Amino acid sequence: MAMMGAKRGFSIASNLIKSLNSSSSTTSIRPFSGVVSSEITTSHTAKWMQDTTKKSPMELINEVPPIKVEGRTAVCEGDTDPALGHPIEFICLDKSEPAICKYCGLRYVQDHHH
Repeated sequence: MAMMGAKRGFSIASNLIKSLNSSSSTTSIRPFSGVVSSEITTSHTAKWMQDTTKKSPMELINEVPPIKVEGRTAVCEGDTDPALGHPIEFICLDKSEPAICKYCGLRYVQDHHH
């Protein structure tokens, strides 16, 4: 009984391979390149930079004061809503200058209570 199932599975798989091989030879496959053309990048950047009254994302994130954290490690998720945040990042706060999250740019400092 198991042998019949194996033969049937082999038959289905070989028929599928034959049909895929025959259809790929008759249809042309559109070439795909993962590289974005410089024209698209340039136009997007020009569109972003044309309004000088708006602040860039880096300017906006730098306006947020460093977040004070009790303890030696900060945990950053980017947002309280997981759908809008980023992977959890554990940030060591042993240095005297603010530590920066590599995903969102938020800065964290250790809150000393001495």
